[in-house]
Amino acid sequence: MEASQIKRLLARLAGTLALFAVMLYAGDYLWARYRASKQDAFDAVAVTPLYVIHEKNGKVEYQFAQPENETCVRSLFPHFGFNPCWYVRRHTERRIEM
Repeated sequence: MEASQIKRLLARLAGTLALFAVMLYAGDYLWARYRASKQDAFDAVAVTPLYVIHEKNGKVEYQFAQPENETCVRSLFPHFGFNPCWYVRRHTERRIEM
């Protein structure tokens, strides 16, 4: 194979992957929009805030707060301003730097 053929093949492969990514995101959005019309697209996950307090002497103090419910969307990607539920369930501690 010549260098120009390899470049064309790689460009075609990159274009195909980009098209697949756009189609996957659009399909996920349309599915989430459909589920939102049926009130089935959202969920709530308990997330515990963790306050990280930097003290003057260089030490760090950690304080946990009461768990709060965070709204998430049941999809692969973030939509409607909410993170996907699969991501929120894996990150149940929210660090808040003070």
